[in-house]
Amino acid sequence: MGQALVIGVGRSGIAAAKLLKHQGWDVVLGDRQNKPALEQVRDALAPLGITVKLGHNPDLAVDQPDLVVASPGVPWDIPFLQMARQHQVDTIGEMELAWRSLKDIPWVGITGTNGKTTTTALVAAIFKTAGLDAPACGNIGNAACELALREQPPEWAIAEVSSYQIESSQTLQPRIGIWTTFTPDHLARHKTLENYYNIKASLLKRSRRQVLNGNDPFLRSQVDQWPDAYWTSVKGEADLPCDKSKGVVIEDAWVKAFGELIMPVSLLKMVGDHNLQNLLLAIAAARLAGIEKSAITEAIATFPGVPHRLELIRNYQGVQFINDSKATNYDAAEVGLTAVNAPAILIAGGDPKEGDGTQWIKQIKAKAIKALLIGDAAEKFGAMFSEQGFEQYEILETMDQAIARSVELIPELKPKVVLLSPACASFDQYSSFEERGEHFRSLCENLS
Repeated sequence: MGQALVIGVGRSGIAAAKLLKHQGWDVVLGDRQNKPALEQVRDALAPLGITVKLGHNPDLAVDQPDLVVASPGVPWDIPFLQMARQHQVDTIGEMELAWRSLKDIPWVGITGTNGKTTTTALVAAIFKTAGLDAPACGNIGNAACELALREQPPEWAIAEVSSYQIESSQTLQPRIGIWTTFTPDHLARHKTLENYYNIKASLLKRSRRQVLNGNDPFLRSQVDQWPDAYWTSVKGEADLPCDKSKGVVIEDAWVKAFGELIMPVSLLKMVGDHNLQNLLLAIAAARLAGIEKSAITEAIATFPGVPHRLELIRNYQGVQFINDSKATNYDAAEVGLTAVNAPAILIAGGDPKEGDGTQWIKQIKAKAIKALLIGDAAEKFGAMFSEQGFEQYEILETMDQAIARSVELIPELKPKVVLLSPACASFDQYSSFEERGEHFRSLCENLS
């Protein structure tokens, strides 16, 4: 087979390396970091015949790869990957590698700025309740290559696909493509909004059937580009930009799909109007896949929600402590605030992203009685808040301080909610939004 180089020693990179080894490649798995935890991975993979190089800067002349596989977090435009493509080296992402092994099974591909994870989890739950082996993969659940490593391939793959993964998976063709929302994000990586849109659109254009969120203003403005698409709306059939035979809507507190009543909306336990949009997208996919109403109803009635996305951790002194660590940009954090009861104490901050925080701050002024700011973004956010006339904030450093301070403020401010919704990435203080959310959870659970 030749020499394969996998970049990034995370879950996806390890799965890709194992799959390539299984296929008969000589495999090097490289990572520019050199942490003690990665040394354990190196030692574990050595008996499988996989070489792990830490502190590794890839070099075409030295590594001489016939195939390069990039993990999802590796920017597609780093000089090494650009050079590899210029030299006609087969250069792909981990999800594309999985697709090459699993193209004989149908995929649901779910993309969008926000709402991907919840929609993916809902689709996977419905398919599972219907008795299908249809695991979630991508940014949720398994690495895509882990599915390809199974002795028996699954019946469906339910893939959450980020813009990074679409860029590096250029032949991935889902049976059903879902587009949840579209707002500015990852512009440091994709440079322009048009470029970001075109990357997302490319996945949907390759999908056999397309489902789009008709309540997203930007997607709706592009309706002419999607003449054959299925659309959703929480505002009923009259609001659809397509024929109602291709619409999934909420009508008189019931979900109606393609003209047929499916279930009462009250069965969904998650808070927030945005989750009703996610619900409709998931039901559209399920009906297009031929899943019965009874399985949809049962799955939604028992769906617990997604960790780190508006996740109720506990009630303490009559206050709900809610973990929304997955809100890593302004839009997601605005949605988080919209979904909770006022007055709220907001914990925000972390590793700041590009974007326009105006609407987020408007929602803070409407819902928050106090904002506790942590991490690298704290000073920046404080200045932004003052500029917009919101002075009820305190600058702290750590999550521990924010939780302790929020408890001190309960008797005075009488909040209904303490909400962690950072509007930032986590990499200033944590390795992932999951680690940040778990820290919030442990601190809340230890309150007494």
